[in-house]
This record gives sequence, C-alpha cells and structure tokens, in this order.
Amino acid sequence: MSTSLADYRAAYEIAFNEITGLTAHLSDEQWRVQSLCPAWTVRECAAHVIGVETVLAGWAPSLETPPPFEIMSPWMEQAAGMSGVDFNTAIADIMAARVVELAALADGVVAAPCITPVGPQTYGDFLRIRVFDMWVHARDIGLPLGVQLPDGGPTATMALDEVHRSMGYIMGKLVGLEDGMSATVHVTGGVERDIHVAVAGRAALVDSVDNPTVELTADVETFVMLACGRVDPQERIDAGRITWAGADDWGDRAARSLRFTM
Repeated sequence: MSTSLADYRAAYEIAFNEITGLTAHLSDEQWRVQSLCPAWTVRECAAHVIGVETVLAGWAPSLETPPPFEIMSPWMEQAAGMSGVDFNTAIADIMAARVVELAALADGVVAAPCITPVGPQTYGDFLRIRVFDMWVHARDIGLPLGVQLPDGGPTATMALDEVHRSMGYIMGKLVGLEDGMSATVHVTGGVERDIHVAVAGRAALVDSVDNPTVELTADVETFVMLACGRVDPQERIDAGRITWAGADDWGDRAARSLRFTM
C-alpha cells in the first residue's frame, strides 16, 4: 500500500511532538546531558534536528537543487547562544511552520523525483527518511534522560521501514552470511514484523525462508537503535531485548553487527 502525503504529514507531526514533548521543560543541567550521539549534548542534538527542518523550509523537491545545508552551521551557532526559553520557542515555531508547509503541498508531490540523503529517490522517500531521523534523535535525547518513548505508531513503522530496506546489505556485508544461508528477524513490540533475508550469490530481502540459519528476535526500539549504532549490543543482549535461535555463532554475530548508519 502506498503512503500518502497525509500519512507522511501525520507521522511528521507525531515526530515533532515527541521532540517538543521532550525538550519543553528541560533544566540547564538536562540540556547538557550527553545524548546518544557521541558529538552532541541533548541540546546540540535537538538543535541539529531543528536545523535540518530550517534548511528544508521553503525548499522545493528537486533532483538538481539540493537543500541549502550551508545554513546549518550558522543556525547551530545561533541556537547555542539562545536561552532555554528562546530555544524552545524556536523549536516550536520551526516545527509548526513545517507542518503548515507540508499541509499546503499537492498530494502528488510524494512521487516527485527528489535528491535525498541516500541519493535520487522521491520526495516521499525524503519525508520517510526525515521521520526515521527524528524518531532516532528523539531517543538519542530521551534515553539518556530516562524517558521511555512510545514504540508504536506511524513513526516507529517508518523508522523500521528504513532499516528493513537495508537488511540485505546488513546481513550480507556486515553480518557476512555466506551463500546458501538465510536469516529471519522477528521484530516485536509496538510494531511487529518478520524480515527475511536469503543469500543466493548475494544477500537480498525475500518474502519468506524455510529453516533460516539464524533467527533474531528484538523489540523495535532495540532493533532500530542497534542498526543506528546508538546502543551497546551487549547491554541489550544482557537485558534479553535481542535474542537468537539457530546457529549460535551466527546469531551472536548478527546481534552485534546490525549497525549500518550512525
């Protein structure tokens, strides 16, 4: 089933509300907490998310003209000098403006050819990647602050979709499954899904596999955040949030080798 502009807009708004819900009442001490992004504090992580949306404001989907990312650095410097109150106001204003902007677009824009962070695709793909990015960054902020965010709904689904699309690469290149091997990932929690990969010359997504070499089971937060390199695999293994069956050595290797982006 195709994803409509209304679907993307609704997911965008949920992702925005997660960010603002996290940041609206943070103390100066909480702003300085290290986020799950090694280079950024909680405040710097939030500034990055909002900075990207500032870049996208007013940009028309295009293959020829990329978003003006040159304005990111000045925005980050400006945000660093804001008071907490002014920073939260800027977050709310930029996010509200982006929701209005998305609402004004024609439905067919989701199919428009568009440059994206992973190459030429469509504007719908760009929006899905943005939802994925915001979903992950919300947890980059929330988890160090001890806030457990919802693991279901359209934002979690789109975040999982982005990892799902890369599972052939992950299992083939990173985990290193060999020819004739296969894997199934059982995603649990707020989004439930089975993902299957088989290696026949090269690793690729398939509809199903019989007797997979390895079966991983992980909740959606653990699976996506491991794929983004944000959490320690051993911690999630020890907590029982990622487990495996089948070939034990391959299961252990797969659980520790999901990271494909950061």
